[in-house]
Amino acid sequence: MASQPRPPPPPRPKTRGNYNCGRCGQPKKGHVCVAPVPVAASPSGAAPSPSPSTSSGAASASGEQRLRRALSFDEAGTPSSPEKKPKVEPDVEMDEAGGEGDQLGEGGEEEEEEGAVMEVGGRPVPREVMAEVLRRLGPRGVMAAAGVSRDWRDCAGRVWRAADELRLRVLAASGAGFLGALLPRCPALSRLQLRMESDVDATTLACLAVSCPSLKTLEITMAANAVNRMTGEDLSRFVSEKSSLSVLKIGGCSNLDFINLCSSSLSVIWLSDLCSLSKSVMNCPNMSELSLCFAQQSNDCTDMVTLMDGIGRTCPNLNKMHISSNQLSNEAVFALESANLRGLSMLSLILGSKITDAAVASIVRLCARLELLDLSGSSISDNGVGMICKAFPHTLSRLLLALCPNVTTRGIQLATAQLPHLQLMDCGMSLCANLNNDKEGPCFGEINGGIRIIRKLCTLKKQPVLQKLIIKHGNLKKLSLWGCSAIDALYVNCPQLNDLNLNSCTNLHPERLLLQCPNLKNVHAAGCQDMLIGAIRNQVLNEFAAAESSLPCKWLVDGSKRVQLPQFLQHQPLEDDKLFELSHTQCTMHLDITRAS
Repeated sequence: MASQPRPPPPPRPKTRGNYNCGRCGQPKKGHVCVAPVPVAASPSGAAPSPSPSTSSGAASASGEQRLRRALSFDEAGTPSSPEKKPKVEPDVEMDEAGGEGDQLGEGGEEEEEEGAVMEVGGRPVPREVMAEVLRRLGPRGVMAAAGVSRDWRDCAGRVWRAADELRLRVLAASGAGFLGALLPRCPALSRLQLRMESDVDATTLACLAVSCPSLKTLEITMAANAVNRMTGEDLSRFVSEKSSLSVLKIGGCSNLDFINLCSSSLSVIWLSDLCSLSKSVMNCPNMSELSLCFAQQSNDCTDMVTLMDGIGRTCPNLNKMHISSNQLSNEAVFALESANLRGLSMLSLILGSKITDAAVASIVRLCARLELLDLSGSSISDNGVGMICKAFPHTLSRLLLALCPNVTTRGIQLATAQLPHLQLMDCGMSLCANLNNDKEGPCFGEINGGIRIIRKLCTLKKQPVLQKLIIKHGNLKKLSLWGCSAIDALYVNCPQLNDLNLNSCTNLHPERLLLQCPNLKNVHAAGCQDMLIGAIRNQVLNEFAAAESSLPCKWLVDGSKRVQLPQFLQHQPLEDDKLFELSHTQCTMHLDITRAS
C-alpha cells in the first residue's frame, strides 16, 4: 500500500515474538497507546489503518500478518490467511475437553460463516452436517468426540447448546459430579430424564436447580441398588426455586416424611414409593395430573382422608388422579367427594381392599364424565359394576377391575354389554378358582394316637367353582383375563380386539374355547395347558387349515350328515379373501412369563 512521504521514524529495538499494538504499531509490552480510536474497522476483520505517527515499516508488517487475539488457541507461528480465518462462536460456555471457555477479544463477537467446514479424514465436511451426526450419538459419545480436535470440540459444543432433551444413565461411580460437569453445557435444556444408579440427595437437586435454568420436565427413576435420600424439605426447596418446572416425576421417595409443594407452574406430579407421610400439602392450582404410589407396608400410617381432602381443595383443576395405597377406604373417597372435583376424567384408586360399593356410589355422584376408572384390588361387587355402567354409558372407555374377588362373570358380561365405547377391560385375578370358598366347619381326627383339629368342608350351599364367560363387543380392543383360573369356557366375539391376555388360565378347557376376533394380533398364553395353546393356535393362526379339505360342505335333507360339494360347483376364492387369510395369520403367540395388563 502506497504511503505519503514522512520523516523517517526513530529506531526501535527488535521485538521478536512480541505483539504489536493494533493502533500505533508499537510493541504492546509495557505500552500505553495514546492514538485515537479508529472510527470503523474494515469488514474483513483486518487491523485498522495506521495513524500518521505509525511508521511505514509497521504498516507493511501489519499488512503481511494478521493480528491474532491474545487468548487464541491457534498454533503459534502459523499465519492465518483470510480464506482460512478461524471462527469462534459467541456463546460457547465450556470447552468439551478441558472445561475452559473460548473467550472473545477486543473486537467483540464474530459471526460464524454459514459455509464453515471442517476436515474429516482429509475431506472437507460442513459443520452443520457433522453436528447433525453427533446429535445421533449418546451423551458419552459426544463427550468422546469432543476430545478429537478443536473442530470436533466446536461441533460437540454446538450439539450441547442446542440440546432440548437429555436422557442420561448416571453410574454409581459418577454421582452428582457427572451432572455438574455436563448439564451447564446445555443452557437450553428443558426436558431431563435420569436413570440413577447412584444415590440421590440434596446435592443432586441443588446441582439440577443451578445447572438447568430453563428446566420444564424432570423425571428421576432409581435403580435397584440406588437410594433416594431426598427429604420433604429438599423437594419443597427445589420446587420453589424452579418457577418454570411443569412436570415432576420422581421414584423411590421413601424418605419423604412430608410433602409441601407450592407452585403455580406444576401441572403433573408423580411420586412413588411413599411411606408414612405426616403432612401433605399441595398448593398447585394448575395441576391437572397427580400420581401418588405408596409402598405396600403394614406400618404405613398415612392419613388418606386428610390427604384426599387437601388434594381436592388445593387442586381444583385436577383432571387425572392415581392413588395406590392399602390405606384407601370408603372414608377417603367420601372426603374426595366433599372436595367437589367435577373435572375428573381419569380416576385410579387401586389396592384399597376397604373400598366397597358405597365408594362406587360416591364416585358416581362426584364424576360426571369418567373416561378411565381403575378400582383394582377393591372389594366392589357386581352391584357396583352395575352402578358404573349406569352412570357412564357414553364416556367410559377403560375399565380395570383386576384383583376384585367379589366380581363374577355376571358383572364382567354386564360391563361389556352396557358400555358400548369400552376399549380396554382388565379382569385379571378376579375370577379365581378358590377351593376354600365354601363354609368350613371344625371336626376332630386321630393321627398316631394324637388328637388334632381338622377343617372340614361343609356340604351345604356348594357353588360351582368353574364358570362360563361370554363377551361380545364391537369396539373392545384389549381384553385381559390373566390368572382367571375359574373360567372353564370362554366365547369372545370382538371384531376390533387386537390383544388378548389368557396367562395362567389353567382350567380353561380347549374344547370350550371359541375366538371370533379377525383383527387379533397378540395372544398371551403363558402358564396355560399345552392342549389349550394348541387350540388357540388352531383358531387364531390357522395352522391346521391346510390339512383340511377346501371343498365346501352342506347338510343332507334329513340333517343327519354333512357332505362335500362336487369340485365343479366350487367357486374360486376372490383376491380379497386371499388377502384376508394372509392378514389373519399375522397374530403372535406370547408364551413367556411376563404379564400383559
